[in-house]
Amino acid sequence: MPLFQIKFMPENRIIEAENGTSLLNAAAQAEIYIKSGCGSKGTCGACKVVVLSGDPLVTGTGNLTPDQISKGVRLACQTLIQGDMMIEVPPESRLQEHQVLMGDVHKGLLQESEHDLLEKFGHHALATKQRISLSAPTLTENTSDFARLNLELRRVLKAGDKPIHIPLSVLKQLPEVIRNANWDVSVTLTDINSEFTITHVEPGNDNPPYGLAIDIGTTTVVVYLVNLLTGEMKDQQGSYNKQAKYGDDVISRIVYAVEDLKNLQEIQHAVVETINELIDKILSRQTLSRTDISCAMVAGNTTMTQLFLGVNPRYIRLEPYIPTMTTVPSVPAREVGLHILPEALIHCYPSVASYVGGDIVSGTLVTDLANGEDIILFIDIGTNGEIVLGNQDWLVACACSAGPSFEGGGITFGMRAMPGAIERVIIDSETLDVSLKVIGKLPPVGICGSGLVDCIAKLLGAGIIDRAGNFQMEHHSASERLRATPDDKEFVLAWAHQSGGKKDVIITENDVKNVIRAKGAVYAGIRSLLNMVAVDIEMISRIIIAGGFGNYLNVHDSIQIGLLPDLEPELYEFIGNSSVKGARLALLSQNAWHEAEELGRKMTYVELSVGATFMDEYVSALFLPHTDLSLFPSCN
Repeated sequence: MPLFQIKFMPENRIIEAENGTSLLNAAAQAEIYIKSGCGSKGTCGACKVVVLSGDPLVTGTGNLTPDQISKGVRLACQTLIQGDMMIEVPPESRLQEHQVLMGDVHKGLLQESEHDLLEKFGHHALATKQRISLSAPTLTENTSDFARLNLELRRVLKAGDKPIHIPLSVLKQLPEVIRNANWDVSVTLTDINSEFTITHVEPGNDNPPYGLAIDIGTTTVVVYLVNLLTGEMKDQQGSYNKQAKYGDDVISRIVYAVEDLKNLQEIQHAVVETINELIDKILSRQTLSRTDISCAMVAGNTTMTQLFLGVNPRYIRLEPYIPTMTTVPSVPAREVGLHILPEALIHCYPSVASYVGGDIVSGTLVTDLANGEDIILFIDIGTNGEIVLGNQDWLVACACSAGPSFEGGGITFGMRAMPGAIERVIIDSETLDVSLKVIGKLPPVGICGSGLVDCIAKLLGAGIIDRAGNFQMEHHSASERLRATPDDKEFVLAWAHQSGGKKDVIITENDVKNVIRAKGAVYAGIRSLLNMVAVDIEMISRIIIAGGFGNYLNVHDSIQIGLLPDLEPELYEFIGNSSVKGARLALLSQNAWHEAEELGRKMTYVELSVGATFMDEYVSALFLPHTDLSLFPSCN
């Protein structure tokens, strides 16, 4: 098959690609990652590129306008290579480095709340390392190598009747390792449930065992390197999830994955590659080898967990929405392909249901929600809004589809939280002049989720939109920022000469309506859960907000648009990436890990699609802040 040269601008990067390769995949080969929210279906329009030279095969134009097409704009996923080409990838189409939320750390130590939890559960890590000296065999002392190792380990570990298992792969190497080490060896073991498992035998050393806490998010992936002996976090790394090129949300990725076995393998490889790149960066900085990593704990939503393990997720999206498993078996790293000790066990947090996953169980553990009398509301807002309500006596959970708006999907200039994204907006109600705060202090390219919440609250406050999200053109006819187009109405946040993409950055009336639908779904989920357990909002002692999007929310503006309940600001607590924090806690404490497994079984899942409660609440929430203003007294 012929290879063609593809040059990507402005990097001036050249790669060779086969005939029929999509520009989206060719760009990924060149390590230039392009937004694609629809799984290469050509429907989202996010992967726009400009063909500067060459004659590709165009299989679809999606929502491109005739003017764009005449200027060489094409959809990367619908444009196939059939000759040499030169391509420009504009800033607004790029997946750049995310503002990845990795957790607040101080010199790698546990935060006070996490330290208290570790003390409560007890520090007993899921893997250990023991240095032992064996007696050399003789003609009269002729016990087998493994029996000799087993006997000394039992003495050191005080194992009692607890069996010690050794995999065949480790057993094969045992004779040479112990002799080359002159019978002084260090043994790495997993220590869970009812047995020890030897995962590595090496020449004797006093290096501590390390573990990885991994959060696999739909948007981003975060890895912590944890010293299992001291509990110290030695390093951390985060990046976007490379599965993003198959779709922005879990449904898009499920659709792609189940089309073909090869697709499932591709999407599984994408997330493993993401994690491995993060691991490799950490190991390089710390001058460690992969054999120093004794185990890993993974927290992710149900779909991300199944895709990570290569388990078909087909039935998660089909009624009655059943995952393959909620309790996840531990597997050796070699079966998944992680760059750590091959026999190291990878543990995955249990899920509750198809749309309440291990990341939520992890967050519930690290917030200690299930061990107090106070009723607490725990919310993780992203493409889905996952909600847990309860205390030590009961826990209920639900999930509502917020759509991709809070991640920038379906918004004209929407983008994730990365350099160039608007994250705060101020609008002068008299002049309609705009002040912006942009991630990285760069010229604005687009607007991220927290910026959208801010923006809509400010548009409402300035009277530019009404409570239904309609632009009030007649009241601001003198302003150049508010204008009508043949297709929509729009407000200019940044003029072309101010922006990084050299074009006006706008928010349209349709964008506003998309965000209203997203915030309506989250608030309706909260209200539905409260109604189903007959709990009044005033009975809630604390509201905990988790996740990347939630961490940057402005509480006042979130209440103003009706995303969050109208309660006193001091009741709100933002805890950042609770998923990776819970993974770290479970790595360090077997009791915490057992508690997490119990939490997965204890939560009662409420399916919001059953009955009319959720839909009634949703329709009522499609106003700013709500149809029933008595629910938002501070907004009157």
